[in-house]
Amino acid sequence: MRKIATLTLLATGLIALGCGAGTTDDATGKAESGTEAAAGDTDGGKADAGKSDDKPKTAKIGQPARDGKFEFTVKSAKCGVGKVGSSTFGAKAQGQFCLVTLNVKNIGKESQMFDGSSQKAYAANGTEYSADGSAAIYANKTAETFLNDINPGNQVTGVVVFDIPKDVKLARLELHDSPFSGGVTVSLS
Repeated sequence: MRKIATLTLLATGLIALGCGAGTTDDATGKAESGTEAAAGDTDGGKADAGKSDDKPKTAKIGQPARDGKFEFTVKSAKCGVGKVGSSTFGAKAQGQFCLVTLNVKNIGKESQMFDGSSQKAYAANGTEYSADGSAAIYANKTAETFLNDINPGNQVTGVVVFDIPKDVKLARLELHDSPFSGGVTVSLS
């Protein structure tokens, strides 16, 4: 059952890759990258390089952080979970599940697809962990983090799941509005 769900997620994800590619948000056709959108930077940082009021490039839990058309707010991160779902239907962690609850708001002018599998987590040593899309299906009551189209001004709250070794502690997240965006960093410490 888990292999079928994983294959289905993979096939759907590959189809969705083309949906978010090349999206634009302004009349010039220029797409915003995550760090520019998060810092309000439109000139690569040249004009504001000497100012002390530059916004931080890393957000913390509870602080909004922007990447492209999405504003993310991480509500909580809970690790050490062994299983998600019910006793009948669920997923068991290879190591431990880290459940990241986040709010995703569309700040653009067009509908944008949110895909939980585009999100990444990192340990303090820089090791990268991918989101576990099949476990997220069981961790969410509805499909908030699975290929969810969010219209402009709307928002959803859902759980992104990472399956990491039992002895690892996550240090930060890299959140993306699409698989090809620059991403924005959120510190978990």
